[in-house]
Amino acid sequence: MNFTAIIINGIAVAGLILAFIKDRKKAVQSLKMALKSFIKMLPMVFIIIIAIGLLLGFVPPDQISRFVGEQSGASGVLLVGVVGALMHIPALLSFPLAASILESGASITAVAAFITTLTMIGMITLPLEIKELGKKMALLRNGISFVIAIVIAFIMGMIL
Repeated sequence: MNFTAIIINGIAVAGLILAFIKDRKKAVQSLKMALKSFIKMLPMVFIIIIAIGLLLGFVPPDQISRFVGEQSGASGVLLVGVVGALMHIPALLSFPLAASILESGASITAVAAFITTLTMIGMITLPLEIKELGKKMALLRNGISFVIAIVIAFIMGMIL
């Protein structure tokens, strides 16, 4: 286990202990809510694991590298950005998928584009956004978010 994981888990355990000390009933209630959320998320976790397995089983690493690797350039980053914008999975589940495509030859820039567009763009929730914010504002927010996500991806690619 790496140092960062130890720190994060230590903070989580300390927070849980503090919650039990402050109000045991609310802490138990929170744990029950967390368990329910975890159980609701399990089918999606299994789907993502299966999708990763299928992706890695049927798509050779050289193909992944060709489409979203360093040599794919901006088109590969935009392709992965669009895929991330269209997907509707919890961001927490996107990290194992991103790690898998990174290990299979995707560039850091492409992986950063995938994660940032996944978390910043809401294509699945666009109808609700249009209803609440209006068509112009919802499309503007998603468009600007997409551009910013791609810029973030290229900056991450330059830094790392």
